[in-house]
Amino acid sequence: MGTLNVKLFDLAMILYGVASLCYIVFLYAKKEGVGKVATLVTGASALSATAAFIARWVESYKLGIGRIPVTNLYESLVFFAWVVVIFYLLFEWRYKSRTFGAFVLPIAFFTMLFASTTESSITPLVPALQSYWLHIHVITCFIGYAAFAVSCGIAVMYLLKEKQEARGESKGIVGLFPSTRVLDDIVYRAVIIGFPFLTAGIITGAAWANYAWGTYWSWDPKETWSLIVWLIYAAFLHARITRGWRGRKTAILSIVGFLATIFCYLGVNLVLSGLHSYGGS
Repeated sequence: MGTLNVKLFDLAMILYGVASLCYIVFLYAKKEGVGKVATLVTGASALSATAAFIARWVESYKLGIGRIPVTNLYESLVFFAWVVVIFYLLFEWRYKSRTFGAFVLPIAFFTMLFASTTESSITPLVPALQSYWLHIHVITCFIGYAAFAVSCGIAVMYLLKEKQEARGESKGIVGLFPSTRVLDDIVYRAVIIGFPFLTAGIITGAAWANYAWGTYWSWDPKETWSLIVWLIYAAFLHARITRGWRGRKTAILSIVGFLATIFCYLGVNLVLSGLHSYGGS
């Protein structure tokens, strides 16, 4: 559809792609000017996506539906990509490094590419989904997912940097990365941010399930995989805090956790049948 909100989301997708390319070029060319352009384009993409959400929300009221735009596959994908970019900008500002962009922005870009292949129209919610619990559940879950995406991207950087440091080298693209100590800290901090939101998402999901179906937990495939993801990140934090795990072990666990998150998000909803399947929403 050619509605304003979809056009703005399409613009955001293009800007995500341009920003990804600029960050990659920045790594290779080592030109600060290219890095600044990448940051500016990323900021513009975030503004475009923000405007798109506002426009979609307004359009839903004009259609007489009036709902927060986070309740179907298309909306969840664009929301996830938007939060990934917001988190990325915060981490770039906090750690004063643009090297993260080449590993994080492509996640947002490819998410938007996938979103562009799904149905983008604004449709009424089925009765079971007409609850504020749904809005809180989706928003908290996807903020958690986005934080895990950033952690995964930085974890990949950590593994590359660790390998280079083990060889006693400091040149090339990887040489531009922050130290393994800094990368390890970001991997941990991103999980620290995401885990409480995932926990809140599971709790509000249980409350919504009780409201909609009369039971807090039914071992639906989505519920089961949400628990698996929660346990992986709980193990990450437990190992980090009580066992002193750092570096390679936690980086690998972060990557495994995000792969499980992706399956929980898309694999379960699109492949397995259950109460959370998108086909009927």
